[in-house]
Amino acid sequence: MPNLHDPDWDQERDAPPFQWRRARLGRQAGSRDLGASLFEVPPGAATFPLHIHYANEELLFVLAGRPTLRTLEGDRELSEGEVVALHAGRGGAHAVDNLSDEPVRFLVVSTMRSPEINEFPERETFWVRDFAPGADAPDDALDVDGLKPT
Repeated sequence: MPNLHDPDWDQERDAPPFQWRRARLGRQAGSRDLGASLFEVPPGAATFPLHIHYANEELLFVLAGRPTLRTLEGDRELSEGEVVALHAGRGGAHAVDNLSDEPVRFLVVSTMRSPEINEFPERETFWVRDFAPGADAPDDALDVDGLKPT
C-alpha cells in the first residue's frame, strides 16, 4: 500500500529548472478515475511550465514548505495546509515553483480524463494526447507536443 509519509518515488525529472520527484500514489493504490501524485521539489526548482488543462481538474494540497503558485493573474506564495482548486480551462492555468530555500512537498489530486489538451501560454504551444496526464503513453498513443496555433 502506498504511504503519503513514506512514499515510493516512481518518477523523477532533472532538467533544470524542472526538477522534482513524484510518487504516483493513486496509481500505486489502484485508482482508475482519479490521480494522486505526491511531488517533492528542491529549492530553486519548478515542476512544469505554466500550463492549462482543458479536460482535467486538479486539487493541490500543500504538505510542507512554501511553494509559489503561478497563474495568468500573477504569483502567490502558498503555505502549509493550503488547498487550491485548479479548474479545467484558462481559469485554472498554473505552474508550481519552489522559490524558497527548503524543499517543498505537495499532493495533486486530479481527474484522469482523456483525450487531453494542454496549452503552454508562455511558449504559445499546445500538447494533444489521447491518454490521461500522468499516465504512461500506450505504444499506439496519439502524443503530439509543440503544436502552434494557426
